[in-house]
Order: sequence, then C-alpha cells, then structure tokens
Amino acid sequence: MSRRVLISGSVAYDTIMVFEGHFKDHILPDRVHMLNVSFLAPKLKREYGGCAANIAYNLNGLGGNAVVLATIGRDGGDYLARLASLGIDVSQVRKLDEQYTAQAFITTDLSDNQLIAFHPGAMSDAHAVSAASAQRAGEPAAFGIVAPNGRDAMLQHAREFTEAGVPWIFDPGQGLPMFDGEALRAFVSSATAVAVNDYEASLLVERTGWSEPQIAERVRALIVTRGAHGSRVYEPGRITEVPPATISRAVDPTGCGDAYRGGVLFALANGADWVDAARLGSVMGAIKIEHQGPQNHRIDRDEVARRCVQAYGRAPW
Repeated sequence: MSRRVLISGSVAYDTIMVFEGHFKDHILPDRVHMLNVSFLAPKLKREYGGCAANIAYNLNGLGGNAVVLATIGRDGGDYLARLASLGIDVSQVRKLDEQYTAQAFITTDLSDNQLIAFHPGAMSDAHAVSAASAQRAGEPAAFGIVAPNGRDAMLQHAREFTEAGVPWIFDPGQGLPMFDGEALRAFVSSATAVAVNDYEASLLVERTGWSEPQIAERVRALIVTRGAHGSRVYEPGRITEVPPATISRAVDPTGCGDAYRGGVLFALANGADWVDAARLGSVMGAIKIEHQGPQNHRIDRDEVARRCVQAYGRAPW
C-alpha cells in the first residue's frame, strides 16, 4: 500500500437547492439596502464535501492511504462512517458534540448564479486535532497537505508538519483571505510546495508581494491550475505547461481542484516527479468534472491509466 498522506482540511456537507427562476427578476437594484427576498426551491440534495474529505476520496480511490485531520459535529456520524467504509483513515478525526459539522447552503438559479451561506461549525476548532500526533500514530507519512480548514488549524498543522520533517503542500484555497501577507509569506517559506488556482495565485502574489517565479524560488514546486487551460508547474530553473486532460462533457466543477490534489498527492507519495504528479492530477480533475458533486465519480485505475496514456503518452503506474 502507498505510504500515508496526512490531509488537513475541512469535512463538510453541501446542501444544494435549485430555484426554478432567476435571482435578477426578484432583486430590485434600488432596494438592495433593504433586501428581504424568499426563493421557493423545490429541488434539494445533500452532498458529501469538504476539502480534506474530497482529497481523501480521490487519493484512496487510486489506492492511496489518506489520513484525515479534521473535526466533525454531532451530526457527522454518517459521514464519518462513510469515509471509514471507503478505507480512509479517520482515526484522527475529532467529533465535537457541542457543534454541527461544517456545511454550505447553496441556492442556484436557472442561470447558474449562486447564493451561498457557509457555517464553519466544528471546523473552527480543527486545531484540536494534532498533526504531530497523527505522524507518531503510524508509519512515517510520505506527504502532508494544509488545505482550507479552521484558521488556527492551518497555522498549527503547517508548523507541526515542518517540525516533524513531513514534506507538505500549502493549498490555501478559499481560506486564503483569512491570512495577511506576513502569514502567507511564512506559509510559503516553510512549505515544500504550493498549489493554487489562477485566481488564488493572483491573490497570493498581491498579498505576499512576491511574483509567481519568486514564490517558486522558495519551494520545490508551485502548481497553478488554470481550468480548461491545464496547469503550470514552476520548479527551480524551469516552468512546465501541463495540457488539460480531455473530458467528455463538463457537468459540475465542484471538487475538481480537490480531485486534482488527490492525484498529485498519490503520485508524490509513490515517488513521481512534480510534472507527472500534475498530469495525474489533471486526469483526476477531468474525471470528476464529468459527474455531479465532489464524491460521486467512480475511480477505476485502469480507466485512469488509459486516460493518462491518451493525454500524456504514458500510464502513471
């Protein structure tokens, strides 16, 4: 089995509702200062989500060994059982009975506009989970990742990975606005690698005052995903453009970045270089986008290998 990968990030529910109309027809521009609207949403579904859980789903689906560092609330028992049934190590997940599990409430209209409310719940206390304890609890980890989580947890787990000598990826994602330039410079300076999408890369550049090449000088690799334009891998002395893997149809981008990271971490844990890791990540993102929700796609290693050959000329294993 692959060596362990420690995944710090959120475990969350996504409650998705569909308004069978258009928000713009019900919001008066001259009344936004006293907004009071209600939307009938006859369609509702609840998806399993959260960055740590999504990454672990993809990594383990490839045959990896994910260890989730996260917290859930009193309503998270079914989610915990599901992750365990998938072979994901949830021994380090803490259940906080006085809180709810983190969850997003998303209302989408027929133009794909979204109104989103996010309740962090137990995620705010994810620093109750120790990355150092997780590292001591089993075989040495091949890699770690600090993905969006509670602010204190991201700071703590980054520090603990560094002190334990665990190579780790800084993946700030939607948690990036929580940190000022000084904090972000500290993250980058202690991380092994940084993974962001192109928008997050722009924000990271703005807040740190470092250009993308300057950020890349401080880590082994900077990976910037660019949606349909593929991804870019900065390493010392070279920049590699990784073309996107082909998709049959774009259904839902939710969780594509996490699928990509699951592929990257699996590859790195098994000795691949950064470019080959990005290629596997691209294939995993392509598979995910063809399905609704972040954890509803089936991961078949033979199919993954075939698509890697199709996109990049060789299989990843």
